Amino acid sequence: MMKGSDFGKAFLRVLIMMKLTVFFLCLAVFSSIASGSYSQNTKISLNLRKTTIKEALKGIENSTNYLFLYNNDLVNVDKVIDIDAENETIESVLNEIFKGEAVKYTVIDRQIIITPDAENVVGESQQGKITGVVTDAGGGPLPGVTVLVKGTTTGTITDFDGKYTIEAKSTDILVFSFVGMQLSEVPATKSVINVVLEEETIGIEEVVAIGYGVQKKSDVTGAMVSVSADELTARPVNNALEALQGKAAGVDITSNERPGTVGSIRIRGNRSLSASNSPLYVVDGVPLMSASAIETLNPRDIESIDVLKDASATAIYGSRGANGVIIVTTKQGKAGQFSLNYSGTVTLSNIVDRAPSMSASEFINFRRWAAYNLDPDTYASPYSPTYENDYDLFENGLDDNTSWNNVAKGWASGVWDPSKVTNTDWTDYVTQTGVTQEHTVSASGGSEKMRAYGSFGYLKNEGTQKGQWYERYTAKLSTNVKPVDWFDMNASMNVSWSDQDYGMSTLGGTSSSVPDAIYGAAKAIYNFAVPYDEDGNMVINPGGENGMYNIIDEWTKSTQRSQTLRALGNFSATFDFGKMWKPAEGLTYKINFGPDFRHWREGSYIDGSSVRRLNSDGSDGTSYARLQNRRDFSWTLDNMVNFDRTFNDIHKVGATLLQTASSWNIENSSMSAYNIAKPSYLWNAMGSIDVTNSDYSASMSSGLTERQLTSYMVRLNYGFDERYLLTVSGRWDGASQLAEGHKWDFFPSAALAWRIIQEDFMKDISWLDNLKLRLGFGTTGNSAVDAYATKGDITAIYLPFNGMDNVLGYTTNEPYYTKSGTAMANSDLGWEKTTQYNLGVDFSVFNGRISGSLDAYRSYTSDLLMEMTIPTLTGYSSTYANVGKTNNRGVELTLSFIPVETQSGFTWDSNFNVAWQKDEIEELAYGKNDMVDNSWFIGESIGVYYGYDNSGIWQNTEEDLAEMALWNDNGYDFTPGNVRPKDQNGDYLMDDNDLVILGNTTPRWTMGWNNTFSFKGLELGITMYSRMGYMKSLGGQSLTAHANQTKVDYWTPDNTDAEFQKPILGQATSGSGDDFSSLLGYKNAAFVKIRNISLGYNFPKAICSKIGVGNIKVYGQAVNPGSIYSSVDWYDFDVSHTYYNRSFVFGLEVGL
Repeated sequence: MMKGSDFGKAFLRVLIMMKLTVFFLCLAVFSSIASGSYSQNTKISLNLRKTTIKEALKGIENSTNYLFLYNNDLVNVDKVIDIDAENETIESVLNEIFKGEAVKYTVIDRQIIITPDAENVVGESQQGKITGVVTDAGGGPLPGVTVLVKGTTTGTITDFDGKYTIEAKSTDILVFSFVGMQLSEVPATKSVINVVLEEETIGIEEVVAIGYGVQKKSDVTGAMVSVSADELTARPVNNALEALQGKAAGVDITSNERPGTVGSIRIRGNRSLSASNSPLYVVDGVPLMSASAIETLNPRDIESIDVLKDASATAIYGSRGANGVIIVTTKQGKAGQFSLNYSGTVTLSNIVDRAPSMSASEFINFRRWAAYNLDPDTYASPYSPTYENDYDLFENGLDDNTSWNNVAKGWASGVWDPSKVTNTDWTDYVTQTGVTQEHTVSASGGSEKMRAYGSFGYLKNEGTQKGQWYERYTAKLSTNVKPVDWFDMNASMNVSWSDQDYGMSTLGGTSSSVPDAIYGAAKAIYNFAVPYDEDGNMVINPGGENGMYNIIDEWTKSTQRSQTLRALGNFSATFDFGKMWKPAEGLTYKINFGPDFRHWREGSYIDGSSVRRLNSDGSDGTSYARLQNRRDFSWTLDNMVNFDRTFNDIHKVGATLLQTASSWNIENSSMSAYNIAKPSYLWNAMGSIDVTNSDYSASMSSGLTERQLTSYMVRLNYGFDERYLLTVSGRWDGASQLAEGHKWDFFPSAALAWRIIQEDFMKDISWLDNLKLRLGFGTTGNSAVDAYATKGDITAIYLPFNGMDNVLGYTTNEPYYTKSGTAMANSDLGWEKTTQYNLGVDFSVFNGRISGSLDAYRSYTSDLLMEMTIPTLTGYSSTYANVGKTNNRGVELTLSFIPVETQSGFTWDSNFNVAWQKDEIEELAYGKNDMVDNSWFIGESIGVYYGYDNSGIWQNTEEDLAEMALWNDNGYDFTPGNVRPKDQNGDYLMDDNDLVILGNTTPRWTMGWNNTFSFKGLELGITMYSRMGYMKSLGGQSLTAHANQTKVDYWTPDNTDAEFQKPILGQATSGSGDDFSSLLGYKNAAFVKIRNISLGYNFPKAICSKIGVGNIKVYGQAVNPGSIYSSVDWYDFDVSHTYYNRSFVFGLEVGL
């Protein structure tokens, strides 16, 4: 928990945001009340002679804000009347206009609906009164629905509660109609008729977020992809960005098994060498500092995620759009219905290790081979092991001989019997079945005047490794208020609190090498060792790699716990000038303020008895504690003027003018200490150091970072006859972290689209639904360097010159302040720029059965932001500069198709996406020269592996023995079973002339394939994901007989076709084959993985209605069930580890 002033400041920030929310709500309520008196306060004057009712109503519309709705076939508006009214109410004026007419009218806000009055229709025989309620599919009442007796002028409308009353005969047909709803005809055979109207989907076009606005998908000119709420929640995830994996072509997301953590995200590969390659994140129009805010959003609060990929789309974000933009739109209240929803899941997870360890007997034999390969004269062949050799190999240095006693059991009969040796699976002591529960309750509803959405979410994740857990609370409230038709307001707040314990701390370790995660630590202990001796006492040093000690209760001795409070707000107001003044139709002004607050606190404590602090002799060491605090506060203020209007039904004109300012303020502090007085203090009392111990020490640091960005943007859109579309934009950005004279720059873009399907010559192609060609260009920037990079790396130093009178003019004990630095300032540091070209086509055929898009792009990045090495004679070792060029190119294909759709209700929906990309370095700091130390090479990818290649393993053949002799004449000591390095120039030496580029570190290909099979409420979903065309270094297998060795295929005289070389005990002598063991660790990292399999059932509406709910869905899912293909069967390239979590999910969704 946060304490003291830190928590007080954090709470104050949230309180301010909540006050702003309340202010907006109060303002909305008062505005709504004020608008209700409009009809009472508005006075009308009319003096008309020999005019029609239609002209009279039009005169009222022109002089007031009223709008009349009526049907010409039902209401006689051609009747000629005289009217003389002076300062009268609308009711009085309408009574005079419709004097003697069988009509009635209803006033809803500024809209007046005029319908025939069924009770006053002359000559209509009466069957009786019919009543009922009209609702939508969600059960919400629909006001303003027209109810007519078919073939007559008899009709009425529903009230605010969706209720109606009408007179009709039993032989009549009632017709129910409402804008945006399907027409419904019902026989008038009952006295109570309730009707549910379904939404009219034909002709409704999908709207997507394009940055600072929305646009019809058919009018989009740039490359983008949209992911809906249903797709985002199709599988359980800790954060919404995980759900994007495999859903969008060109978007590569690596998995992260640690709860509460997002993997890396790249859109169309890398462009920069030193600056950030991460995309910009925008939530409800507010750009964020990092992806951390997305981590804290409840995925079920998100309506959609739109990914802008090409520069013609991202250039409106200027300096922050170079790496793509991810726009997150959260859910808002919907008018006309109230809904209450619950969703919950329970997930059971277990670790799946693709690299199981050798059993005790397998490892013992493996270690024998390692000893024999090191010194065959001393150690017996593993084919004929001896007791004496085993004693020498397994007894030395272990506590109380407990582990050796276990090995010795195999020699009890005098002949080696491996079945007698107990096998200890140390991972069993530190793993558990992880249980995750997630619950979300949300409510939505309102009217056209006020809409609201609220939710509360809770997630608790007990990790699969003991001591690890993650807990998160989320709350969201958004309100949309429209007191008058020309003004609306929005207030939204997302608040989250997360608490996480990483388990075994990764900090404060002594000289002993200990794996970071407790699972990895367990695999570093000998599996023939035992955790307890015969008396039940824990064995401190059972035997393990690099002095690894017993870790079976380590999570009780060390902890690393972080807590995060996050509040993300959005407050906006929009003025529609066209509703105030008709000539200004389409002109709006919007002001938007988005604050973002985050307080992060992490405490770590490692007890002296922890394996990370034990002394080399196994005794308790000194304890260690660290406390870190970080407070981030940023805000964005946007002023936008928008114009959107269609002239003569064919010229669609749009314009956006934007002025925006952003500010970031980051404060951080850290303190650490050794030898804490009491373990119970943890990190909360580091002043209580045991100073009587000579090992005590403490340190502290703090920092402040501030950045600002000011921008101006203009965007113009033009569409002709929905065929030819043009988008042009320009943005001026000024960034504080760049040098004077280089802070400002201009980022233009332009895009054209041709909707070929709209041309007359395409009309006769019946099988083609849509065909659109897109061409885009844009320039974006990147200023993602340290806020003070132009100032150089400067550190303040305090030097007390005690006892040095009059030295340099300073008297005794007077301190001397100075500064030191390693990075030289650069007063010319400017923007890194990326120019991108994109050519794309969107298509749809066979009534939407097959649709998709194909994009090809090319980008050029110049003036790369880079920290480059400079001669030390300058007094510095490096400086930031704009040097070098890169380029990036790629192709992306997205396909959506329905392979099967039967009349019985069975449907197979499929979505496939694949992307290829390649980046390349054109120039570096010194022109066309390579920078070998950074593995940067002209003409190669940004990330490559550079080193020695291999030619497999030396074999005991005449040819290999002859070649080994040539190598050994040059000082090597190769023997059969060693790694065989590849000699590039034939001189039998491995030096710089043999170094080559082995492969690239980023995938060339990414692929996602999502399939859904549905039949009468049943849904089966399968999601696959793949990366191909890249390499990963797994570090090789040194095979020095280290602890708990992975069960790999290693070389022996009887197993010469092995994956890895022969093992050699300890550190082999220089020049031996073991020097090149890592060469076998460079692996093709291609994989095709089944990410998720789900099976769900949606209960029929009839059953839901009987139990009083709107919908019920139950489902089960298998997450990470397995791989279809992997180039290495003992490693998971998706999570970059040998092990991952496999989960089974059980979920329930209920809507009221």
